[in-house]
Amino acid sequence: MFAWTRRLTVIAATALLASGAALAQAPIVIKFSHVVANDTPKGKAADFFAKRAGELTGGKVKVEVYANSTLYKDKEEMEALQLGAVQMLAPSLAKFGPLGVKEFEVFDLPFIFDNYDELHKVTQGAVGKQLLGKLEGRGLKGLAFWDNGFKSFSANKPLKTLDDFKGQKLRIQSSKVLEAQMRALGALPQVMAFSEVYQALQTGVVDGTENPHSNLFTQKMHEVQKHVTLSDHGYLGYAVITNKKFWDGLPADVRAQVEQAMAESTAYANRIAKEENQQALEKVKASGKSQINALSVAERQAMKRAMVKVHQDMASRIGQDVINAVYKETGFDPANP
Repeated sequence: MFAWTRRLTVIAATALLASGAALAQAPIVIKFSHVVANDTPKGKAADFFAKRAGELTGGKVKVEVYANSTLYKDKEEMEALQLGAVQMLAPSLAKFGPLGVKEFEVFDLPFIFDNYDELHKVTQGAVGKQLLGKLEGRGLKGLAFWDNGFKSFSANKPLKTLDDFKGQKLRIQSSKVLEAQMRALGALPQVMAFSEVYQALQTGVVDGTENPHSNLFTQKMHEVQKHVTLSDHGYLGYAVITNKKFWDGLPADVRAQVEQAMAESTAYANRIAKEENQQALEKVKASGKSQINALSVAERQAMKRAMVKVHQDMASRIGQDVINAVYKETGFDPANP
């Protein structure tokens, strides 16, 4: 009887050790949720990151990407990350205002960046690093900035002069800065989740919107918008973020490998954002469904003068020090926009 009991104990201990070994070998799962299509710059960059994280960690990390709001919509994903239901997001920079980190809304200010070189002085420099650091008080860890691109307006009428915007219902993300931007143009801002925009444009709930060309094309918005204005008036980008507790709990070697995957993915994301926005614009042109309207120098300057006052109006919200730090990096002069 004693021998039999001892044998059972050995069997149980062996099974327990085998179970422990299996658990030890189970990959660390990172659920990466986002709200756009797989074939957008962000979607492709997320897939690239998933591949590189798996390769660099030797399979110790498995990244599961959930695109097109399949897990969470715009308003839900941030809470899900804070609760640990997902481990990684790449929300647009406008999403951090409601979280109480309003400094990120500096990226929404119209015409604050004239090109990618100016932008990257901020996102890849000291100012960008300081902004990401502000997320830690919210239980988040900022890992990188990913570009989408500069935005164009779309509507069922040409939007070239300030008079063209008057009374137009234009969809925006939830952002006080973008709301002020639209009002400065005389338009009526309409906050709406990204996943609902196509139907709203199709049914006339809203008249138009603003998007980089890759979003416009991949979401087929050009099929229900007769005109696209090449305004480059604003920037749309993302901050790749993770749950801080989850990040701090990763083994140091694994965390370093995931950081390397993120660095490679960021370089990839920013490169293809420029390429794909140009390709998307060409595809919109080729479709013949939307007329592409370029702005004259005078029209762009008039639009810029009307919208730059938003910088001053939003200074108390964003922080004049943050705005000034961006001005210093880019050489922007609000007195002579």
